[in-house]
Amino acid sequence: MTAENESKKFIRRSTRGVILEYAFIIIFCLFSVFPFYWMLVGATNQSADVVTGKLTFGTYLFENIKTMIKTLNVGRAFWNSLRTTLIQTVLSIMVCSMAGYGFQIYRDKGKDRLMKILLLSMMIPFATTMVPLFKMFSKIHLLNTTLGFVLPSISTAFLIFFFRQNSMSFPIETIQAARVDGLSEFMIYCRVYLPIMKPTFAAAAIVTFMNGWNNYLWPLIVMQSQKMQTMPLLVTGLTSGYVTDYGLLMLCVTIMTLPTVLIFFTQQKRFVEGIIGSVK
Repeated sequence: MTAENESKKFIRRSTRGVILEYAFIIIFCLFSVFPFYWMLVGATNQSADVVTGKLTFGTYLFENIKTMIKTLNVGRAFWNSLRTTLIQTVLSIMVCSMAGYGFQIYRDKGKDRLMKILLLSMMIPFATTMVPLFKMFSKIHLLNTTLGFVLPSISTAFLIFFFRQNSMSFPIETIQAARVDGLSEFMIYCRVYLPIMKPTFAAAAIVTFMNGWNNYLWPLIVMQSQKMQTMPLLVTGLTSGYVTDYGLLMLCVTIMTLPTVLIFFTQQKRFVEGIIGSVK
C-alpha cells in the first residue's frame, strides 16, 4: 500500500508539473501573438477605435485601403524594399559563405587573428560608422542608389562567423577527394560545399532578409528621395504629422510584416536545421 501511495503521489506531482509547464507556455504564446492580433484588428478599425484600445475586428478595412491608395504609394515602397533586400541577401550570402568557407577549409597562421578582428568589429555600433560612411558614399555619388543601400551590408562579421562555425563539421575528405578528381576550388564550392550546406544557407538567407527588410537607419540616411523610399521609411512617415491615422498605420504595418512572416513560416524547418548545424 505504501508503494502504491508513493506512485500515486509521484503521478500527481508529474501531472501538476506538466500542467504548469503548458500553462506557462500558453501564457507566453498569448503575449507573443497578441501584438500581431492587435495589428490585424487595428487595420480593420478607424483611428479612434485603435486609440481607445478596441480588441475586436471592425468594418473599416476597405476605408483604410482606399485612404492608403489615395495618399500613399505603397506599391513603390514595397518594391523598393523587396528589390534592395533581395539583392542584399543574395550578395551577402555569396560573399560571407565564401569567406566562411575559406576561413575553415584553408590553413593559414593568420586566419585566426583575422577572425578575432572580425568578431571585435561586431562590438562597434553602426552609429559610430554612420557619418564616415555617409561622407564616403556622398563623394562617390552613391546616395539614392540601390548599391548605396546594399554595399555596407554585403559582408558582415556575424554571417562570416556563422558560415565558419557550420563549416567546422564539414567533411574535409570530401573536398580532398574532389581536388583529386580535378575540380577547381570554385567548382568544389558550387558542387560540393553548397549542396551539403543548404540548411545553413537557408538560415543565413532568412536572417539577412529580415535584417534588410526591417532596416531603417541606413536607408533613412542614404535614400533621400521619395522615389527610393522603403517600407520602414513609409511607415515611419505616417507618424511624423500633426495627426496620425492609426488605422492606416496598422494596415501599412500589416503589409510590411507579411513577407517576413511568410518566409519564416515556409522556411522554418530549414532555419532550425541551419541554426542547429547543417552537416550531420
